[in-house]
Amino acid sequence: MKVIFDHSESEAEHIRTFYFKPEKPVHFTAGQFAEWTLKHDNPDNRGIRRWFTISSSPTQEFVTITTKYAGDDKSSSFKKALFSVEPGQELQMSDAMGDFVLPKLVQTSLIFVAGGIGITPFHSILGWLADTNETRPIRLLYGVHNEDEIIFQPTFERAKQHATIVVKEPSSAWGGQRGQLSAELILGLEQPSEDTLVYVSGPEPMVESLQKDLRAAGLKNHQFVGDFFPNYSASY
Repeated sequence: MKVIFDHSESEAEHIRTFYFKPEKPVHFTAGQFAEWTLKHDNPDNRGIRRWFTISSSPTQEFVTITTKYAGDDKSSSFKKALFSVEPGQELQMSDAMGDFVLPKLVQTSLIFVAGGIGITPFHSILGWLADTNETRPIRLLYGVHNEDEIIFQPTFERAKQHATIVVKEPSSAWGGQRGQLSAELILGLEQPSEDTLVYVSGPEPMVESLQKDLRAAGLKNHQFVGDFFPNYSASY
């Protein structure tokens, strides 16, 4: 499907949300992802296609993606082209896919765990909940490298969702939780029942490590729902 770039907004230093107008209505479920094709000059070996979680809610006019720029020396040609895209430019978007979505039973207790840019599927989900006035029993744990990278707080507030934010390298002014995401922190949010689902989204090494530690702590396989972001370091 063709999508037209409309504008972008800065969420934090090096983190931007890109707004696209689709040529026809896009049907997706909050939390899903799609493949985006951006033709550009001299693509490197990582090519002209990327998978991105859709960070907007299905209820919104624009389809958005939110991503981080690692700097000119580390970023791919695709990411450089994306951060230089001009209004009116065309990209291609595949059909949305993925099962990192809300369970059908609204009473299911949920623990959302986001590491860095892994907050994007939860932004989509929480935006959808706010727009549809649906409530779910959710606890949100959000880990960032420093407090300047905390994004999407207006959506948390609109969804009436308090986030427990954990900062790995905080400034002296930070009065919240310090350290990094761990199974102990996750299970300390709420003692999960056998029906509780733990959704974890972030860099692939982080998701794999937490999955291993949560299973060792007694979480059953069916209770873990993972969504990993490749090519991001474990430190988010």
